[in-house]
Amino acid sequence: MKTSTTGGRMRIWDSPVRLFHWALVALILLAYLTAEGVVFSMDAHVLAGEGVLTLILFRFFWGLVGSDTARFSQFVKGPGAAIAYLKAARAGEHHPHLGHNPAGALMVLLLMALAAAQAVTGLFSADDILTEGPLASLVSSSTSGLITEVHGFLFNLLMAAILLHIAAVVFYLIVKKDNLIRPMVLGVRAAIPGVAEPKFVSPIIAAALLALAVGIVYGIISLGG
Repeated sequence: MKTSTTGGRMRIWDSPVRLFHWALVALILLAYLTAEGVVFSMDAHVLAGEGVLTLILFRFFWGLVGSDTARFSQFVKGPGAAIAYLKAARAGEHHPHLGHNPAGALMVLLLMALAAAQAVTGLFSADDILTEGPLASLVSSSTSGLITEVHGFLFNLLMAAILLHIAAVVFYLIVKKDNLIRPMVLGVRAAIPGVAEPKFVSPIIAAALLALAVGIVYGIISLGG
């Protein structure tokens, strides 16, 4: 494993993580626009939700067996580490991390959990007019109605979390002079002295896991007939 001790750049994000990130952004934006009637139809909204569920499932798999910076075991350190990191940041300390910092890791988990919950509740939701989720027929009308309300509430929570995430990225860019956007686009960042580059797993394995996620979601949707 190569160790960075001087200037230059180092790889930190693999293509599966970057594609997941921006595809999730696109699908959540599409879900919002279709729900508000800005573009396309509610059929596209349902497809966007199914896409979100597929991506989250893939990211879960990749977080178990993927590249170092993608693995939950590498970047999820728990609330204590996040609080210590935030206290240090408030005191003016800033130590660049190879991937997600401890606070950012918790945000990643929160966003994934909310997106997953949003997608799952969408499977059982119905608007009582034209559109219903692919599994809405498996529950009673009253249950579907309740899940639909939860679906709307969760979307508001998801939007709030996304805005908080964006605010944090802007804060790091302006105040900390640490551009977190470019690495998520290009996959590289300025080298961190003394820090080794992460080990990367083949994108072929990522493609296989994505196919598995697609198959699982398709199987779930098929339960609705």
